[in-house]
Amino acid sequence: MTTPQKKSNPLHGVTLEMIVTQLVEHFGWKKLGEKIPINCFTKDPSISSSLKLLRRTPWARQKVETLYIRSRFALKKKKRVDRPLAQRPSTPDTTAAGGNADADNGRKNDKTSTHPGK
Repeated sequence: MTTPQKKSNPLHGVTLEMIVTQLVEHFGWKKLGEKIPINCFTKDPSISSSLKLLRRTPWARQKVETLYIRSRFALKKKKRVDRPLAQRPSTPDTTAAGGNADADNGRKNDKTSTHPGK
């Protein structure tokens, strides 16, 4: 059963590691360090060192969570745009030779030839 708090919390079910990983993938360490100037992002950055600091430092964690929430739409949009064409849904090509269009036309012609009165 979900409570109203869970529905309204955009971070529900999202771990700090997921947040940091997605921000690094989206911005990169350099830009992330510019947006939030803390040493774990600017000097020899790593996911593990960032997690250690963010778990111990509430103000830094708040900044990271706020950046994640503000850029979450951009992160989702980027993932949609970056999908290769092979993974995108496509419509079947019915106009190619031997496709469904030819088979349908053949059936329609058969029906019209067996019912000359119509």
